[in-house]
Amino acid sequence: MSEGPAEVAPKILYIEDDEALRRLVSRDLARAGYAMTAVATCAEGLMLLAEQRFDVVALDHFLAGETGLDLLPAIRALPERPPVIYVTGTDDGRVAVAALKAGASDYVIKDVAGEFLALLRAAITQAIEQVEVRRQKEAAERAVVEARDRAETLLREVNHRVGNSLQLVSAFVHLQSSALPDGPARDMMRETEARILAIAQIHRRLYTSHDVRSVDMDDYLTGLAEELESSLRTSDRPHRIALAVEPMKMATDRAVSLGVIVTELVTNAFKYAYPTGVEGEVRVKLSRAGATLALSVEDDGIGMAEDAAPKGTGLGQKIVRTMAATIQSRIERDSGHHGTRIVLAFPA
Repeated sequence: MSEGPAEVAPKILYIEDDEALRRLVSRDLARAGYAMTAVATCAEGLMLLAEQRFDVVALDHFLAGETGLDLLPAIRALPERPPVIYVTGTDDGRVAVAALKAGASDYVIKDVAGEFLALLRAAITQAIEQVEVRRQKEAAERAVVEARDRAETLLREVNHRVGNSLQLVSAFVHLQSSALPDGPARDMMRETEARILAIAQIHRRLYTSHDVRSVDMDDYLTGLAEELESSLRTSDRPHRIALAVEPMKMATDRAVSLGVIVTELVTNAFKYAYPTGVEGEVRVKLSRAGATLALSVEDDGIGMAEDAAPKGTGLGQKIVRTMAATIQSRIERDSGHHGTRIVLAFPA
């Protein structure tokens, strides 16, 4: 039965100008299972750090002609800097604070009671464990980012396929409506086509967006207005859509609701706002005022009485009320506007 690879001993660099203490610490840490390298000066330590990888550096404060504080900035600047245990023979708290501010991960005070070596071993063990925990955390974060990227790529592909499928369904509905004579049946098919286009536009925007959780409303409503105008405009209804949308992003589900509302209100304006054959304009505006968004769809047509019964089946009004409820809004009619102006205010 073969054995697994031997565990590599953690490498420790000890910088101490006292030769006797350097030998004592080296022997103690070697017995504890560490691979020891000990030097007397900052220059030697920095040279080794540039050439080799160490798991921990134990750095003495008082060195010949310099202090460990002189070396800490250079260690901190290393691409893969090891944790530093600062060793000092003084109990002056200012030295410890200065070392920690300069980049040391911990400090140990030399004492005469024999606890120094045990404290140094404990500090080294803790430093190595902290590095491992940090590495595992970074690896986990990378894995989460990679998984999120894969999921977003997959979701874009799904949106692409759904958008294409809805576009195909819309084309079938358009062909079928074109085969019908003018009348209520053809109007209903065209309205169905417009509703499908409103949802297809969302999926088309999502698979080209860097953020599949939100939709750029300017781009979305611009594309939707173009398709609505192309679908609804006829010789009897030669109307045009004018769009004014402030730059903003909106969560996907709210954007769908808003797109359906715009589709229904614009469709209704194309059908009823202006006399047959008279060209008119339908204006769609989306704006922000503090924590509130406002959508308005208006025309300069014949207008509508406040208590007027719905024309047609009334399905469009039901759809608008339902979608308005999902975005915490309600439909309001501007009675002072010449023509018809529908306004919805809802929280941003």
